[in-house]
Order: sequence, then C-alpha cells, then structure tokens
Amino acid sequence: MRLELQKRKARDAAFEDALKQLNPGYVLCREMIAARVRSGLTQAQLAQHMGTTQSVIARMEGGQRSPSVRTLRRLADATGSRLVLLIRGS
Repeated sequence: MRLELQKRKARDAAFEDALKQLNPGYVLCREMIAARVRSGLTQAQLAQHMGTTQSVIARMEGGQRSPSVRTLRRLADATGSRLVLLIRGS
C-alpha cells in the first residue's frame, strides 16, 4: 500500500510539472489560490478587500482572466503576501 502511495505521488508530481511547462499561467493561478487560502479568506472576502467582485476572483483563479500587476499587488496586500515578479533568461 505504501509503495502504491509513493508511485501516485510521483505520478502526480510529474503531471504537475507537465502542466507548469504547458501553461505558465497555471502556476500563477495556483499561487493566487494558495495566497487566499493561507490568509483564510473566501473568494467573496478577498474580493471585498480588493474592491472587486467574487466572480472576478473566480475567473482569475480559474485562469479565464489574466490579472494586471496592479491587481496582483492588491491581491498580495489583501492576503498579507509579498508580490515577487521574475523574468528569467534561458
């Protein structure tokens, strides 16, 4: 049973890596959700802190809307997080 769990974790990690490579926006969505969850806020509460609506938060977290840097700053402030932007060369 333990070996099966280890295999599943490895498979899940490989799947996660593949998603990150195929869709860099996926990583941003995951980080936005993680920041909200860490802060203990619902989508509606986060929206209220940011001065927007819950549906906007849902669209951003679902990858249907790309947030601006200004919006990401507001999200970081509302969740007590720190915004870090990186552009890396190959």
